Amino acid sequence: VFFHNALPFVGFGFLDNAIMIAAGTQIELSIGVVLGISTMAGKYCQIQKCLFLFSCSSSLAGYVEALASRLGLSIPDLTPKQADMWQTRLSAHLGKAIGVTIGCILGMFPLLFFGDEEEKLEEKN
Repeated sequence: VFFHNALPFVGFGFLDNAIMIAAGTQIELSIGVVLGISTMAGKYCQIQKCLFLFSCSSSLAGYVEALASRLGLSIPDLTPKQADMWQTRLSAHLGKAIGVTIGCILGMFPLLFFGDEEEKLEEKN
């Protein structure tokens, strides 16, 4: 039950964080520079951007679950009584929480590519 719930959420957390970092930075740089907005307005736009990108990545959750089932992740064969046990529910929730945490950590890989641009700008100044 734990792994059945954790693996799709690893994929979801990975996609969510990677999309938020990569697309969010580009949106912030392009819209913020073009509009010349203040820091407070930028923070408000950042909140709106996160909500928009989260809704985009949430639509990918079904695809992640379909891919997990294609890879052979089978549904646990539980009786209705077993599925209603507190241990089963706890395992499912822990699997989701730990899965999305691992996925978000793995989804931070775009940050590896952003450090060079800032160092180049500092060298020019």
